[in-house]
Amino acid sequence: MKQLSVVSIVLLFLAACGQEEQATPAIEEQPAVEAEAVETITEEVAPDEVVEEVLEVVEESAAEPEAGEQSILLAQADTKPAQQQWKYTEGEHFVRLVPTQPTLGGADKVEVAEFFYYQCPHCFTFEPIIKSWVENKPADVRFVQIPVMWNQMLVLHGRMFYTNEVLARNGIIKDAAAFNTAVYQEIHRRNNRLLSEAAIQKLFERFGVSAADFDATWNSFEVDQKMRVASDLTRRYSIASTPTIVVNGKYRTSGAEAGTYQKLLELIDELVARESIR
Repeated sequence: MKQLSVVSIVLLFLAACGQEEQATPAIEEQPAVEAEAVETITEEVAPDEVVEEVLEVVEESAAEPEAGEQSILLAQADTKPAQQQWKYTEGEHFVRLVPTQPTLGGADKVEVAEFFYYQCPHCFTFEPIIKSWVENKPADVRFVQIPVMWNQMLVLHGRMFYTNEVLARNGIIKDAAAFNTAVYQEIHRRNNRLLSEAAIQKLFERFGVSAADFDATWNSFEVDQKMRVASDLTRRYSIASTPTIVVNGKYRTSGAEAGTYQKLLELIDELVARESIR
């Protein structure tokens, strides 16, 4: 019985080996079929050609947009603002103050400040030129004059300037500009250098200012404060010559940098325009 069992086991083992040998060729034949199928697909699809065709389509699409896309591109190009071309250049015709400094007035207008002193012959020449510009300046521009006070004589004349300004604001002097013109005429045409308070008071009397009004204003806190601010701005703007123009506490220039006073007026207009489009 035991011998029969052993024989049976041997026969079963041989049968299993025979089945495994028969199954093996079937497994080996399958890759050949798949390889053939892959080769057939490769010939039909031609991947390289497909890629080249796709790239060609993309390139043609990018190079030749349709009519609708072309209109959109043109519309977008039309919306780009044109770059402003300026005639005058920083460093040659004007200096930019860094950082921007305070101004006398508020930010509601672009401020053009002229630094001057009465005895300056260039300021005397420039006075009617800048007055003509002021008469035609844009409505959003504020023009101010600031006297430099580099020595005691200029401090005296600075006090004269601000005394005139306060008296005019209070209605005691009717025309502050006419008073300034008279000062220039006294110094440069009549050789009256106005080197004392008494000589200055006589000039105010010609414009209808009483001694009491003159004294009260001349020694007032308001005039003192204006002089302190003028000295501070002269320092902040680094004013070294006159007449010098500062636009909005940012740009400083003069006739020497512009070339002529007429070009200086053009330069002022350009600097005002730069500030107006901020």
